[in-house]
Amino acid sequence: MSSSRDRALAIIELLVRNVRGLPMSEIGDTLGVPRSAAHRLLADLKATGYVKQDPVTSHYLLTVRLAALGLAFLAGKGITDLAQPVLDELAEATGELARLAVAEEDQLVWVAKAQGARTGLRYDPDSGADVYLPASANGLAFLAAVSEETGLRLLAEQGMERAVSMGPGAPKTLREVMDRVQETRDRGYAVVFDSYEAGTSAVAAVIRRDNSTYPVGTVSIAGPSVRICRERLDVLAPHVLRAASTLAATEFER
Repeated sequence: MSSSRDRALAIIELLVRNVRGLPMSEIGDTLGVPRSAAHRLLADLKATGYVKQDPVTSHYLLTVRLAALGLAFLAGKGITDLAQPVLDELAEATGELARLAVAEEDQLVWVAKAQGARTGLRYDPDSGADVYLPASANGLAFLAAVSEETGLRLLAEQGMERAVSMGPGAPKTLREVMDRVQETRDRGYAVVFDSYEAGTSAVAAVIRRDNSTYPVGTVSIAGPSVRICRERLDVLAPHVLRAASTLAATEFER
């Protein structure tokens, strides 16, 4: 990170993953930024209203200004008005967590969700902004919809290192991932069991305007494996495919 811009963005991304805030020293050390530089950048972010400092702990944390900008952006793209009702319906029909990820310059980014589980076990992960392609149902659905060349490039960019610390069902090699991608193509939708996290499963489908275009994104449901078992896939998958078809017909932008 050579520029102040890169460092400031890195601080914001780090604080997004640490909603209770972090001390200045930990921010600098985590990002490999000199503490004096971290202090200056945090002062600038604080002055512009994106960061505040907890009066008790002195930790730095994000304000709601960034969230407000994100909500305004999603509304402008039509996701709030057009996509959210589809997610709400999917969550209601399946009783599980429904999520939408949108393709943004070769990245798959979580943008909206709806919780369908009202009682009992609830799955609602704080998994960050970007979808980790190798181990997620959304990632497999996306990879199955792009060319093999593109898929291999995206996998190389994300790497396989994170999969080692994920669920026991996560693929550990590139060959395993590509085999699952082909299975997804053949099946028409993606499934994972104990992959992204132990004890959780998911079903995902790609959203594409037509078969000749680049994917707009993916839609999925996820929940505890005791509920989303292999035997229940025949019941759940059609709901996800129907939601993907409905979203493909909407006018929200990617």
